[in-house]
Amino acid sequence: MKLLVTGGAGFIGSAVVRLAVSRGHEVVNVDALTYAACLENVASVADSPLYSFEQADIRNIAALEAIFARHKPDAVMHLAAESHVDRSIDGPQAFIETNVMGTYNMLQAARQYWEAEGKPESFRFHHISTDEVFGSLGATGQFTEETPYDPRSPYSASKASSDHLVRAWAETYGLPVVLTNCSNNYGPYHFPEKLIPVVILNALHGRPIPIYGKGENVRDWLYVEDHADALLLVLEKGQLNRSYNIGGENERSNLELVQTICATLDRLKPATAPYAELIEFVTDRPGHDLRYAIDPTRIRTELGWRPSVTVEEGLEKTVRWYLENEAWWQPLLAREGVGKRLGKA
Repeated sequence: MKLLVTGGAGFIGSAVVRLAVSRGHEVVNVDALTYAACLENVASVADSPLYSFEQADIRNIAALEAIFARHKPDAVMHLAAESHVDRSIDGPQAFIETNVMGTYNMLQAARQYWEAEGKPESFRFHHISTDEVFGSLGATGQFTEETPYDPRSPYSASKASSDHLVRAWAETYGLPVVLTNCSNNYGPYHFPEKLIPVVILNALHGRPIPIYGKGENVRDWLYVEDHADALLLVLEKGQLNRSYNIGGENERSNLELVQTICATLDRLKPATAPYAELIEFVTDRPGHDLRYAIDPTRIRTELGWRPSVTVEEGLEKTVRWYLENEAWWQPLLAREGVGKRLGKA
C-alpha cells in the first residue's frame, strides 16, 4: 500500500513513517518542516526505496493537488498539525490556518484525486486527532467515541473543527474516512517543548523542573510506537466512517509522572542530589483541563488492539533514548520558543 503521510517529520508522524516502511508500505512524507519538524526523525528510513519526501505546506492546496497527482497514494494518514497548547494560547491564528484550513485543503485535494481515480473503494482518508476535543473530565469517567465535543483551548478547538470537517466530507461527498482520537503521546523524538522531554532535559542541566499548578492534572499516556501500530491497524481494518479512541491505559497525574521520570534518572544517571529536588510548581496555564481518560473498548473489541507498553516501561525507554541521543536534541534547544514559558495569556 502507498501511504501519503502528512507531518511525517514530526513526533507521531515520524513514528508512523518508520513503522510503515518497516512493514513494507510505500510512504510519501509530506511536511512543511516547521519549527517542530526534524528530518533526523526519519533518517533510519530515508534511503529506503519505499520512502519519498515532499516538502509542502498543507495550507497550499495547489502543492497538495500536485503531490496527489504525482504519487497516486492508496491512502492518506493526516497528522500534520500545530499541536502545542501553550503556543495556541499565545498565537491561535497559526492553529486555525493549519489545523482547520489545512485539513480543508487536504480533504479537497484528496476528494479531487479520489474522484478523478474513479472513487476506488479501497481508498482511505485517515484523520488523526486528539482526546482534547472532548474537554475536561472530573475525577471519574472516560471519553468514549460518543462523548460530546467540548474543546477548551484554541488548539483543541481547531482540532475539533478539523474532525467535524472530515465527517462532513464523508457524509456530503462520500469520501471514505476513518478517524482516531488519541491520548497524550510520549517516547523517542518527542520535541523538547513538551512536558516529558522538558523534565528530562531540565533535570540533566540542573535547571528547575516546572509543573503547572499543583501537578494534579491527569493524563492518559500512550507510548508513541504503540500509537503508530494502532494507527496502521485502524487504517487497514477499521470500519469506514467510524472513529476509534486510542488510549494508553496509563493514567498519571503530572506530579506522579514527573516523579517517576526523576526516579528513573536517579537510577540511570545519578546526580549529587535526587532530581525531584528540582521540581518547582509554577502558575497554571489558562483553561488547563483537569483530566483526560480514554475508554479503549471499541478498538480493543473490534480490532483486537491494546497498548503493549506500561508507562513505567515507556518512560524508562524514553529516558534512555534521550541520554543516548544528545546529538538529536541539543540543536533543537536553540529553536524559537524552546525553553521559554509560553501560554501565560
